[in-house]
Amino acid sequence: MTLSAAKNIADRGGVVRVGLLGCGHVGSALVRLIEAHGDSIEARAGVKVEVAKVAVRNLAKDRDVDLASDRFTHDADEVVNDESIDLVVEVIGGIEPARTLILTALAAGKPVVTANKELLANFGRELFETAEANGVDLLFEASVCGGIPLLRPLRESLAGDRIRRITGIVNGTTNFVLTRMTESGMSFHEALAEAQSLGYAERDPTADVEGYDAAAKAAILASIAFGAKVVAGDVYSEGISSVSPSDIESARELGYVVKLLALIEEVDGQIAVRVHPAMVPVNHPLAGVKDSFNAVFIEADAAGSLMFYGRGAGGMPTASAVLGDLIDAARNLAAGSRGATIGSPSKMRVRPIDEVASQFYVMCEVADRPGVLAAIAGAFGEHKVSIKSMQQQGIAEDARLIFVTHRARESDFEATMAAVRQLETVHRVGSILRVVGEDE
Repeated sequence: MTLSAAKNIADRGGVVRVGLLGCGHVGSALVRLIEAHGDSIEARAGVKVEVAKVAVRNLAKDRDVDLASDRFTHDADEVVNDESIDLVVEVIGGIEPARTLILTALAAGKPVVTANKELLANFGRELFETAEANGVDLLFEASVCGGIPLLRPLRESLAGDRIRRITGIVNGTTNFVLTRMTESGMSFHEALAEAQSLGYAERDPTADVEGYDAAAKAAILASIAFGAKVVAGDVYSEGISSVSPSDIESARELGYVVKLLALIEEVDGQIAVRVHPAMVPVNHPLAGVKDSFNAVFIEADAAGSLMFYGRGAGGMPTASAVLGDLIDAARNLAAGSRGATIGSPSKMRVRPIDEVASQFYVMCEVADRPGVLAAIAGAFGEHKVSIKSMQQQGIAEDARLIFVTHRARESDFEATMAAVRQLETVHRVGSILRVVGEDE
C-alpha cells in the first residue's frame, strides 16, 4: 500500500494530503504551524504537506485557522475512508471513537500520527500490530510529555543501550500544585484552585491529581524502554490530594522536595512501574523542576544519566511534537517506506507493588512517655525494616515522631505499619511518603 501511496503523491506533484481528526487546542495549533512553516516542512519532508480534511464536532465553531470551510466535516469516518487522504493525524483523545478510527486508517494503509496517551496506554499493542500488518507508520511522540522529544530517543537513539531506570515528572498540573505548596505554603486545595484559574488544571482535575494521567504515560514509557506489554492498569498509582503543607515542610527540614513521580525500573528481570508522590533530595536534578514543566531522568548502562526537560503540555508544544512525527511519516510515505517499528513484546513480568523496595518517610503521633520509641522500633525490627533517621517534635501533651527508613519491600513496610497502628501508645499513623534518589 505504501508504494501505491507514494505513486499517488508523486502523481499530484509531491503533495501529501492529511486528514485531521480534531481541531481543538492541539489540532488548531498544528494547522497554524503547517501554514507558517510550509516551506521548511517541505524542505525536510521532501513533499508538501496539506491539511485536506478536518473532522470536528461543531462545524459552526469559530477556529483560528486559515482553512476553507469546505475542508471541515463532522463525519470522522469520512476523513479516514477518503481514498484521497494519505495520512491521518488523531488529536481528539479518549478511547472511542479514536481507537476505531485509527484502526480503520491503518487497515487502509494510511500512516497515523497520534497524541492519544490514554488509547496507547490501554490498546497500544493492538494498534502497533495493525500498523505492522499493513506496513505503515504509527507515530506518537506527543503522547508523553507533549513537546519534549522523549519517545524517539528511547525508541531509536537508546535502542542499543540497556536502560536501568526512568524517573519522571510527567504531569504539569500536579507539578504546578506541588510547587505552589512548596514555595507559598498553600494547601492542596488552594494551589489546585490557582492552577484551575490559570488554565493549568481542568475543571475536573481527577485524572491529573489522582495520578491516572501520569500512570498512562508511565505505561507507554515502560513499553518503549523495556519492550514489554504494559498497560495503564498494570501501573500502581497514588495521587497528591493527601499531601499536606506539613508534609511539604517536613520534607524541607529533612532536605527533600515532594514531587509526583513516575518510576519505571528493571528489578531482577522484571519491570516495576509506579506513580506516587515521593520525597526527592534537593540536590537531585528533578528537585529543581518547577511549575508546569516536565522532566524525565533516564539511567542507562552506556549513556549514563540523561535528563529531558521542557513544557509537557499545551497546544503549541504538543503540536510541535505532532508535526515532527507528521514530517517523518510524510517523508516515509513518499519514499514508499516506513520508520522504526515496535518489536515483539518481551516476556518481562510487571512486578507487583508489594514486591518493590523503596525508602519510606512516615509520621506518627504518639503519647509522650518512656518506652514509646522502643516499642515502635521493635515493630520495625520485627518486620526487617531498618530505620535510617528519626526526629521527635513536641505537639501539645504528645509527640510527633518522623522516621525515614532504609530501602525495604513494600509488603514488609505495610506489615510494619499495621503493627505500629496496633500499639496503644500510637495515636495516629499520619503521612507516608516514599523517598527516592539516595539508596537507589
